[in-house]
Amino acid sequence: MRRIAGIVLAVLLIGGVVVAVVAGRSDGDKGTATKTVRMVIGSEKAEFFADADVVKALAAKGYTVKAETSGSWAMEGLNLKGYDLALPSSQAPARELAAKYKVTGTLPRPFYSPLVVVAHKSAAEVLAANGLATLETEHRGTFEMAGYLAAARADRTWQQLKGAGKYGELTGTLFLSSTDPETSNSGALYLAAASYVENGGKVVAGEKETARTAPLLHKLVSVQGAQQSSSDAVFRDFVSGAGNPLVVVYESQVASLLAQGQQPDDLVVLYPDTTVNSDHTVVPLTENGEAVAALLTEDPRLRELEARHGFRPQGQDSEFASDTTYLKQELTGVHQAAVPTSEVLHELARRARG
Repeated sequence: MRRIAGIVLAVLLIGGVVVAVVAGRSDGDKGTATKTVRMVIGSEKAEFFADADVVKALAAKGYTVKAETSGSWAMEGLNLKGYDLALPSSQAPARELAAKYKVTGTLPRPFYSPLVVVAHKSAAEVLAANGLATLETEHRGTFEMAGYLAAARADRTWQQLKGAGKYGELTGTLFLSSTDPETSNSGALYLAAASYVENGGKVVAGEKETARTAPLLHKLVSVQGAQQSSSDAVFRDFVSGAGNPLVVVYESQVASLLAQGQQPDDLVVLYPDTTVNSDHTVVPLTENGEAVAALLTEDPRLRELEARHGFRPQGQDSEFASDTTYLKQELTGVHQAAVPTSEVLHELARRARG
């Protein structure tokens, strides 16, 4: 994985880690950037804004970006005075920030990425043999959410699954690893998708439905033990071979890895048949923030670079530079679940954490 340049600060806040990453011009860059834009972003976008080509593309339009990373839900507790924009990983925390800072109008959503399950090949083969997944290629398939939730409800173990006995690494309770839903967007969106399926294909919208779905969500989270606050850290652990053989991540993280020329033989990408898109949503706080938001949404060069980093630019799947051995070019056959309101999702996360 490409090293993120300029890490200069780390502070703990609301259980989430905030790290400063500077994505400005290097000494050798002769770009024309004249305006510095400060932003706070989800950690999965740090590599994008640190990319020298992104720096040059923004500099050509007159901007240098200085970014700090944070868990998307932890952004609500930050003091953003002096910042030009916030860029959390979904609409719910963005709407909360917009209300807090009295930002009106439609919030730009320049790109998005669905949640996927990454699996080691042995785990994917066992899931497929037991009707919990289907494999379309050696490295790509579909994850059956309803079947998995039924297995989780019954506390199924790997040892109870047909074919798991020949893989010594597949032991203990069958579960998906995810990030902390109280501080991390990917963890919260995982609960959104699971609650939607558990609620009969309807978004959870009140106390009665929250109470009905919360026990299963608590089981999904409590079985994991300690959770990390960063999807970037969870994905790095998986790629290195550490931890659980099934992990919830963003598709963009896999696409970015593939774009770097890596093609792990032991990696299988499973698209949940019911998933949630991470709509990266801009909350512009100043005119400069609005200008950069417009560039991220409309500038052809930046859209090309977004796709290179694995994000799907809004409006055109053909721009998504996926390796179809591992990834879907178009999200056909994948149902997009609606996400609860921020208030309801916070409550689901609180009860899931127990």
